[in-house]
Amino acid sequence: MSILDAPLARLDGTPGTLRDLTGGQPALLVNVASKCGLTPQYSTLEELQATYADRGFTVVGLPCNQFGGQEPGSSEEIAEFCSATYGVSFPMSEKVEVNGDGRHDIYAELVETPNEKGEAGDVQWNFEKFLIGADGQVVARYNPTIAPDDAQITERIESLLA
Repeated sequence: MSILDAPLARLDGTPGTLRDLTGGQPALLVNVASKCGLTPQYSTLEELQATYADRGFTVVGLPCNQFGGQEPGSSEEIAEFCSATYGVSFPMSEKVEVNGDGRHDIYAELVETPNEKGEAGDVQWNFEKFLIGADGQVVARYNPTIAPDDAQITERIESLLA
């Protein structure tokens, strides 16, 4: 089974799959949090969405509260914060766990992929990024401190859309 077929509700609770959130196109999956030092990356993620959406690409935010309790809010609070503070228009999922016994099935697959340093395994912090192709295969993994508009990410996105 492709990770695209894994059950994953939208932030508003609408049931679906990752495929529903990505629209069957290449996507950057990011575990997000509203009260993290890296939260300003929402702005750059939204810029990526604006730049590439018309070319068949999307960002998908997957809220997670596993790192320092930095995503404590309800789905409604998360949606309001993202919209009001960063103008987020990209799709967001329900809150998920990315590590441990409750790890979501999507992340069980994602964490098998090594990052730019060759390290696979548990997600290290909020805003870790996974680039997937339209087929759901992981293309690349980027650590949380790499900016969403870093050339190594945008060049890979461009290659998927070529």
